[in-house]
Amino acid sequence: MALDTIYSSRPGDAVPLGCSSVSRIPTSQKLVVALDKPNATQAQKLVDELGPLVEVYKVGLELLFGEGIEFARGLQSQGKLVFLDMKLLDIPNTIEKAVANIARLQFDFLTVHGLDRKTIAAAVRGRDLGDSRPKADRLKLLAVTVLTSSTEEDLREQGAHESSIVLGVRRAEMACRGGFDGVIASGHEARAIRRATAENFIIKVPGIRLSGSTAGDQSRVMTPARALREGADYLVVGRPIIEAQNPAAAAKRILDEMRSVGPQSLSQRD
Repeated sequence: MALDTIYSSRPGDAVPLGCSSVSRIPTSQKLVVALDKPNATQAQKLVDELGPLVEVYKVGLELLFGEGIEFARGLQSQGKLVFLDMKLLDIPNTIEKAVANIARLQFDFLTVHGLDRKTIAAAVRGRDLGDSRPKADRLKLLAVTVLTSSTEEDLREQGAHESSIVLGVRRAEMACRGGFDGVIASGHEARAIRRATAENFIIKVPGIRLSGSTAGDQSRVMTPARALREGADYLVVGRPIIEAQNPAAAAKRILDEMRSVGPQSLSQRD
């Protein structure tokens, strides 16, 4: 599935340097299912169970080291969009070369920790070097702002002297101006990030939980409907679907809740 069905550039839009333009995304593509499985066999079983309900999958570190890259190629051949959640962080030279190699694989999304301008610039150089596809189809770089498992106390232990919202917004602005396409951020920061960047800057929100469900090891969770109202473009959902007795029914319930929100402009989120 080509990304030009999702992304389009509109000349004249007041979008900060580096921000992508996102056309209307079908609800079926706003749901990203996290394939947090130890091997390709279990992951493919879940994909088969979900069938056409889900079009976008996240392949994270657990699966990446268990036949993940070849499995991700297989997802592409099934017409799925692939989000590599690698959360890269290293010296600029390594980031540039690693992202260039990843871009050559022609997946759809990649995460990099958006901690500083050097890392962001290196990732952009690598993507531009490695991805020969048209701009609308090329690898979308997403900056990790603040992990949804992080509490304010965790941030203080890390040496951060800002709240999660202030830190997340600052990193999102930096990523947008540096040429990234979007961020991975808590729904609690989505509204502020949208205002600080652009209506067309991609915001993917993890830590999604249905009302009444347990948060697990996540500290800042949000329901699907509220996350969309706060400004999320995509919702990344793992355990509420993959640990459900009937994953397809769980995915349908989430999609139904997402569809109940409908399209909203930024002003409608106030």
